[in-house]
This record gives sequence, C-alpha cells and structure tokens, in this order.
Amino acid sequence: MAPSRKRQDRDVRISSKADYAIRAVVELATLEDSWPVKAEILAAAQDIPGKFLLNILFELKRAGIVASQRGNEGGFRLGRAASEISLADIVRAVEGPLAQVGDVRPDQLDYTGSAEPLVEVWIAVREHIRTILESVSVADIATRNIPLAVRLITADPEAWMPHTPGTVPGLQAVRVAGSTTRTRGVVTSPTRRN
Repeated sequence: MAPSRKRQDRDVRISSKADYAIRAVVELATLEDSWPVKAEILAAAQDIPGKFLLNILFELKRAGIVASQRGNEGGFRLGRAASEISLADIVRAVEGPLAQVGDVRPDQLDYTGSAEPLVEVWIAVREHIRTILESVSVADIATRNIPLAVRLITADPEAWMPHTPGTVPGLQAVRVAGSTTRTRGVVTSPTRRN
C-alpha cells in the first residue's frame, strides 16, 4: 500500500508535541532537587501551553518516562534516571515510530517497479534518525554534554543551513570533463578510480 502523494512530499520533521515532550523531560531532569514538579512550572519554564503539556505528561507517564504524585504537594518526576531515557524513547512515547512514510513503517512499504529501491532510502533515513535520537539521553541535554557524534555533525556550517528544493547550500556543481562534480568551493581535477 503506497502512501498518498501529499503525505510523501512532507519534510522529515519533529512535531511540536515531540519537541515539547523532550523539553519538558529535560526541564524535569534539571529540577531533580525540586521533585515533584507541577506541570505549570514546566510549562512556564519552557513556554509550552499548559493543557497541552499536561496531556503530554500523561502519555509520558504511561510509557514510564515520568511518574506523578497526587495531592497538594504533587507533581511530576522522572520515571527512571535521566541517563537511561533517550530522546528516541520520548518521541516514541508521544508519536509512535520514529520515521514513517505516511502511516506506514519503512520496512512495511511495498513499492513496485522503478520506485522499489526507494524503500532502502526510507530505511536509511529511519536508521539515521534512530542513530541520533537513541544516542542522546536526557542527561546529555540537561548537562549540556552533547555526544561527540552529534557535535561533529553540527560543527559543519552546512548542517545549520536550510535546504530548499533544487538547491544544496554550500555546494557548487562544477562541470568537469562531461561529468558534474560537487565541491565545497574547491575545483579539483577528476581522478579516475578503478
């Protein structure tokens, strides 16, 4: 079953819900000495709509990422150590699978004909998203200790540049001997590799 064209053309994106969930859990981790923390405090600290955050916190509670305490002195705390909660755990708790094409997991796609190899591309996209989100813990963010693999990616100025259809910022296409070679502002002679 192929997803609709409209849904196929969307960018890979992190929803506001997933972003809010991650920010709330990170904020909760930094407030460990004040547990339990009221949802209103988390919402105000991260500028998240309060009622929306409360619903997110209950989804996180069902996943065991946060725990709650009732009563006047109630609120939320982490359900397990911040170092044991990956960003992927949070996204999955509030959104489901990390990468889908429409409503279908990449490994369940059934393309035919010329589009058949596209399944491998979607699998690769999912794996790269997984690799990043599973390697970063809430503790990493809360302590500003971003893993080296992520820092290496973000050290490239091009990582910060938006890419629009038909353009790749920072890269120039250079026509050399009948072939197109992409360079970063450096023209090089083509070398033949056997």
